[in-house]
Amino acid sequence: MYRYKDLYIIDFSNVKYYLEMHKVIKDALDFPDYYGQNWDAFWDCLTDMVGDPINIEVRGLEVIEHKFNGAVESFINILKDFKHYNNDRYVNDIHIAIVSGDRKVEIA
Repeated sequence: MYRYKDLYIIDFSNVKYYLEMHKVIKDALDFPDYYGQNWDAFWDCLTDMVGDPINIEVRGLEVIEHKFNGAVESFINILKDFKHYNNDRYVNDIHIAIVSGDRKVEIA
């Protein structure tokens, strides 16, 4: 199921299809085979990961932003909610960064 990594990298740079976007998420975060490839399932599997420090780096977000209307907004909103999950109980253990070119922005 989950295999702890120092850094989880979600790279959307080569995504062409909507379900491929969810496959990238599943593979990058080592989600289980029953991952439902939708935003509710993304939330459920993310919250199952809490307990260890989690460092996520997202790359290629601009690719899915142009291809899948609303996907980036949903994705980012879920990551923000995850950062503050359970009334900020894990806020110091969850680090999420969006990387674009030379720029790296942390989700607060």
